Amino acid sequence: MKKSILLIPLIILLAICIFTLIYLISGKDPNKPPSALLNKDIPKFITKSLYDSNITLSSDNIKRNVILDTENVERKYTLINFFASWCTPCKIEHPLFFKLSKEYDNLFILGINHKDSYSDATKYLNEEGNPYNFVGVDSDGLIALEFGVFGLPETFLINKKGKIIFKFMGPLTKEIINNDIKPLL
Repeated sequence: MKKSILLIPLIILLAICIFTLIYLISGKDPNKPPSALLNKDIPKFITKSLYDSNITLSSDNIKRNVILDTENVERKYTLINFFASWCTPCKIEHPLFFKLSKEYDNLFILGINHKDSYSDATKYLNEEGNPYNFVGVDSDGLIALEFGVFGLPETFLINKKGKIIFKFMGPLTKEIINNDIKPLL
């Protein structure tokens, strides 16, 4: 009986090793976890502008491709980026949004300021520059919850039909933009 009890930890260790091996062989990247929202409609939300609380943006505006700026450009894609002034990785990816904005006229870049104070958020964007076409406020975190945001930053690419076609957790890099986002635009 003592020998069979001693085999239990060995069997458990063997099972863990087998599952780990299967995961490694499957080629899944732990930095790109699957999203239940991929290829689905964007969640319903309404957000007020960081700069003017009388202006709101909703998921319905994005689905109908309603243009909120004065440019006469048909926006075919929306890039939603959840960020905050207190988020260090957000500061790392911030300059890349300026490049995306310059390169793609058909891209509407929506920044969602997550659980941040008004003064900290505006100070951050005034100092670092504002690459977003619209900055929405998610002070209570409910919009992020609808999107299934785990941490900041997180970025979603929405097509002109209002479907989420890409999600990335963590700070964007030039490689991610070139290899994953640009081919979708």
